[in-house]
Amino acid sequence: MSIKPVLIVKAGATYPDMAARCGDFEDWIIARLDRSAAPIETVCPYAGEPLPASISLGGIIITGSHDMVTEKHPWSEKTAGWIKQAVEAQIPLLGVCYGHQLLAHAMGGVVGDNPGGKEIGTVAIRLTRQGLQDRLFDKMPATFSAQACHSQSVLKLPAGATLLASSDLDPHHAFVIGRRAWGVQFHPEFNAAVLRHYIQRFSAELCQQGDDVAQLLLAVRETPQSEGLLRRFQGMCT
Repeated sequence: MSIKPVLIVKAGATYPDMAARCGDFEDWIIARLDRSAAPIETVCPYAGEPLPASISLGGIIITGSHDMVTEKHPWSEKTAGWIKQAVEAQIPLLGVCYGHQLLAHAMGGVVGDNPGGKEIGTVAIRLTRQGLQDRLFDKMPATFSAQACHSQSVLKLPAGATLLASSDLDPHHAFVIGRRAWGVQFHPEFNAAVLRHYIQRFSAELCQQGDDVAQLLLAVRETPQSEGLLRRFQGMCT
């Protein structure tokens, strides 16, 4: 019997100069996965590529994007409907950043601008009591470091969702809905070099909101615990 593939739903692309130097969203995710465990495929709905039947997949990972869920691009709204069907079919699914927000939107949650402004840097993520018991996070300490880079957030979780983790600037950093669908606002695929690039790219905006860019850069470090979530999720895919 053939092994079902893990599908990376690419919701956008990073900046061309950055992609040329260190790859793109899907490359960073694939680097964290066990490529010998199952086929890994990528689809780009924002480029018009069709989404496959979710029942044909062993698991789904939805990437970040420079777009905003609240812009409600036609491709994004169509992908949201597909996500809802995948959740209802209990296909293992992990949404990252934009993917986290799109999952919440697809299931009836509310997404909007983060009241605290852009959250960027290596941040402390705190697990809730339910998060400590969740199978995606059960090997994690109560507080761990992760890379964050977002302006919008899940402002209201979908009905029936369970909050798993928070940060100082975002109370909804991770949630689970149903048996096999998770959203994480932080970036388990980012390494320190990628995050530093984004901080430098947004330095003018960060200064305007009162952040100390030099201090943000100084505080960046690798986050192996959060990076391990991608391979742990892969182990749950069928």
